[in-house]
Amino acid sequence: MTARFDSVADAQRLAQRRLPSSVYRALLAGSEHGVSYRDNTAAFAELGFARRVLGESSSIELSTTVLGQPIALPVVMSPTGVQAVHPDGELAVARAAARRGTALGLSSLASQPIEAVVAANPQTFFQMCWSGSKDSMLHTIERARSAGAVGLIVTLDWCFSQGRDWGSPAIPDQVDLRAMLRFAPEVLRRPGWLLRYLGSGRLPDLTVPNLAEPGAQAPTFFAAYRAWQQTPPPSWDDVRWLGEQWGGPLLLKGICRVDDARQAVQTGATAISVSNHGGNNLDGTPAPIRALPAVVDAVGDQIEVLLDGGIRRGSDVVAALALGARAVLIGRAYLWGLAAGGQPGVENVLDILRSGIESTLAELGHTSIHDLTRDDLLVPDGFTRPLGVR
Repeated sequence: MTARFDSVADAQRLAQRRLPSSVYRALLAGSEHGVSYRDNTAAFAELGFARRVLGESSSIELSTTVLGQPIALPVVMSPTGVQAVHPDGELAVARAAARRGTALGLSSLASQPIEAVVAANPQTFFQMCWSGSKDSMLHTIERARSAGAVGLIVTLDWCFSQGRDWGSPAIPDQVDLRAMLRFAPEVLRRPGWLLRYLGSGRLPDLTVPNLAEPGAQAPTFFAAYRAWQQTPPPSWDDVRWLGEQWGGPLLLKGICRVDDARQAVQTGATAISVSNHGGNNLDGTPAPIRALPAVVDAVGDQIEVLLDGGIRRGSDVVAALALGARAVLIGRAYLWGLAAGGQPGVENVLDILRSGIESTLAELGHTSIHDLTRDDLLVPDGFTRPLGVR
């Protein structure tokens, strides 16, 4: 798998050609009618740039810090669940991020154990949800701490929407004989996906090792997901408690409202990510880039503000930074790269974004991402969506 591609869109097309249809369609998940899913990317097309004719052309500075971790470019890998698009899964993503000098978030629903992922990339943030008992959450936190995770991500941007008007793919709870027979026709149309797994000496595995209780087998993805659904949602006091148990850098993922952002500051969080879970929560929630400016204006001088959602080009990253984000998180973009080319494919995606950031900065006459301001953008009237403003 050494194919190179020139854009994230090319990576998506390659991923579609290489993955069984159910696996590919799972990457396109979006709730209900997909209004938020589409707006996440479409919103960037409404923004313009105030290009300069002449500007600095020396070396471009892209480095920054997130949760105290120095990174070589303002792009972090967002935590995503079981990465069955490639047998190396999160390990390939971790290695690619390390080679390009950036950090990653590892989902608690990942297919690879946190110990192996941290060994591949010491700049690993561990993601978890409010799920199960406090004792089980404490066990998960302690495992992440012992493994060497350098930050904790707590996901708050999920509302368990079940509907998807264009249909969700059927995904088995585990890869058993019945599942293999059911999905054989579509797998045979994309045999390379299965051959890569067989070459690694195993079949696709939908268990999540990072949520295994002491002395017990790891649950399947959907068993863990159901446990999450059945756990009453946390209060802000619960979130504060979770952060205190961790005792280190903490990012709250899923903040879109100003009042929620202020609450996040009160909990002592290090950072927040303005996110609508890739369009997977309440449909009709605005694109994060629309909600970002109001959140930055309210709390940007008190807490690190990141953006997660709709990033497909380096110019998208620049737009988010110009509106006040410290960095962005990417999800589908690197998963398409992973499906298209394994670890080199993920590196390819990061290279595309880096090149796009550099060229956009040069066109704006800047030599550093830290020089970006809203004056570099053309923001049309009515673009922003201030939410929860009192």
